[in-house]
Amino acid sequence: MGFFDRLLGKKQTRRRSQSATPVPDSTPPPPDAESTPTSTESGPIAPKLAVALEQLELRNLDEAKVIYEEVLESTAGDRPDVLVRISGDLGATGNLEAVVELIAPRFDAERHGPATGINLLQAYIGLRNVEAAQHVLDVLFALKVPALEQRLWGFSNAIGELMTSRKLNARSGDGGAAKHINLVSISKPIWSYGIEDVPGLLPVKGDDVKRIAFAQLAQPGLKHADEIAKRPEDDLGRLIRGLPLWFAETLYFSQQYATLAAVGLVEQDHYALFPGEWTADNIRQLIDTAGTPLDYVMTGTLNEHDGDYALVLRLWEVKTFRERKTFEAKWTPATAESALTKLHEQVRFFFEWQQAAECMTYEPPASPTAWINTLAVSLSTFLADKGVLPVAQLNIPPIAGRPELTKESESLCHLTQQDRLDRLNPGSDRTEASLAATPLVEQAQAALA
Repeated sequence: MGFFDRLLGKKQTRRRSQSATPVPDSTPPPPDAESTPTSTESGPIAPKLAVALEQLELRNLDEAKVIYEEVLESTAGDRPDVLVRISGDLGATGNLEAVVELIAPRFDAERHGPATGINLLQAYIGLRNVEAAQHVLDVLFALKVPALEQRLWGFSNAIGELMTSRKLNARSGDGGAAKHINLVSISKPIWSYGIEDVPGLLPVKGDDVKRIAFAQLAQPGLKHADEIAKRPEDDLGRLIRGLPLWFAETLYFSQQYATLAAVGLVEQDHYALFPGEWTADNIRQLIDTAGTPLDYVMTGTLNEHDGDYALVLRLWEVKTFRERKTFEAKWTPATAESALTKLHEQVRFFFEWQQAAECMTYEPPASPTAWINTLAVSLSTFLADKGVLPVAQLNIPPIAGRPELTKESESLCHLTQQDRLDRLNPGSDRTEASLAATPLVEQAQAALA
């Protein structure tokens, strides 16, 4: 488990990323396919841009700027693909001031399109320049590109957060100090912590696996996020954290992948909520601080209105920092089980899921909503047991009767959760359940005893 400062709270060192945040491709290739070269990757200026990127990675910004200025002053300097590439490479290596210096004076939204504008917008947000960020956002909204509208609303919320933070800091006189949002990484199925040494439980991962991080879902447009986050966890909170835990667990039991799930904490006070979609800088922060190289990051947004849910998942390839696949699902309480089951099937199919050898057999849950809820509760008890989440944040739904748990994962999750609750509240009534009668469950019971 690791803790990471959110980018806007603290500047991080970044690793290589070669392109800007693009407009989503409607027909993305599979996750292990090679990206389609752009003209900046194959044309006559490609060697110059490659050398400039090498200089950035060596922290030779001045040398890189000389090359970029030469390119920008040439006939290629007004091409949209060139501006996207330069702004993307500068942003990916943490040189936000240089993005503003080199790109802002040249950017024309009508001529160069939205991709460069998004990179410039993210640079202004990272620099906490609210006025300039608002201006670029207004320009991008004026383009009226339907495919970008949801993302732009996410940026609008991020700017709103900066405005609120600045006002609060001005009133408190704290000189701009603010609490950081930390990310907690969960690198194994959340219910396996405490029994991970049971033989035959978890797969052994080799060096040739693809590594994927699943981020806590954002809630674009969520009002009063700071106040809601301070309250005990509710159903929606369990959903935005439990769903990435579910997908991370699913691919963990596939032989081709190693996974982690990332959730937000406001220091060690309470869970964090994200009222704006994850930006490229947020994703880079996760990449840079994950503790292991990542090949892909999946972010997502969840909107809920009067019981209608709309979910969008975005898969990002780290090598090119390009959006490679989008999954979407909509449901109501009456259709949730079928919609989430279908989504789960689509994700497994896309990633060519294959059962890992020499470990427990993974079985999709009969009720996705119940299992997502269970995973989120398991996460909360785990973090509270580790002392990084206040017990007051726990809000565990009551269980009526004696549940019959027929799947191994359900039984193992019940055992580890009850074990944590026994430590958190010694002497409290235990929730008894009928467990799956398998050797793994028996070994887990013995390990916890």
